[in-house]
Amino acid sequence: MITALPIITDYPILPPLGLLVILAWRLIRPGYWPVWAGFPLGLVDDIFSGQPFGSAVFLWSVVFILLEAIDRKAVSRDYWQDWLIASVAIIFVLIGGMLIVDFQSNILRLDLLLPQILLSILLYPFLARLIGAIDNWRVAS
Repeated sequence: MITALPIITDYPILPPLGLLVILAWRLIRPGYWPVWAGFPLGLVDDIFSGQPFGSAVFLWSVVFILLEAIDRKAVSRDYWQDWLIASVAIIFVLIGGMLIVDFQSNILRLDLLLPQILLSILLYPFLARLIGAIDNWRVAS
């Protein structure tokens, strides 16, 4: 809901924190979230973000399905691979959301998303460490 704050800018810069948190949690604990969890979580994101209804539902569901396919194929992953997977998912969701809003005019203006994409990718390791600490605390208690 941080994106609902009255921050006025010409371009999107706030990272999609809900997506970053759920990606971190899904990549740290692969079996914790079921594949269908992308639907209701995307629905909540659609309600609060102002995107067209169903865009985050579709994009987050695709990300969850692809993460499940990666988890079934991969033997083990390390930190850098998780960061790469999360970066590709962030880029896919942000560009997909922009193109869903208005494909004709936004196809030539994808450079507007660069600050938001870079901030999101650089913020992911911090959130992954935070989610890892929360998950360790959850498991320990």
